[in-house]
Amino acid sequence: QVHVVQSGGGLAQAGGSLRLTCEANGGSGSPSAMAWFRQAPGQDEKSIVGATWYSGKSPDYADSVKGRFHLSRDNAKNAMYLEMTNLKYEDTAVYYCAVRYWFGSPRYAAPEDYQHWGPGTQVTVSS
Repeated sequence: QVHVVQSGGGLAQAGGSLRLTCEANGGSGSPSAMAWFRQAPGQDEKSIVGATWYSGKSPDYADSVKGRFHLSRDNAKNAMYLEMTNLKYEDTAVYYCAVRYWFGSPRYAAPEDYQHWGPGTQVTVSS
């Protein structure tokens, strides 16, 4: 059974930095894709932050975080890291790690593209 474990996050001031970590345990092999989604206060749906690939392909990012957030991945640990810099108030959200194990799809931006989810981590940015 796959367990997606998240750590990091918390409270930061605008312009500050935070780091999130995600690890996928118990799966067969390594996830083909690992991604971060976020759900802002009052929003019903999760939106993509970015995704990393087992193949080593460069990460994909949402336009709203390009140049501020940096994704990296350690395939040996089935881990993914999100470095968030120059944080903005609108980055406040619950952040979710999502993973999938099937290969062959370029899709990454929709929640239904993933099989397993972490419990969520609160990130709060004060203005």
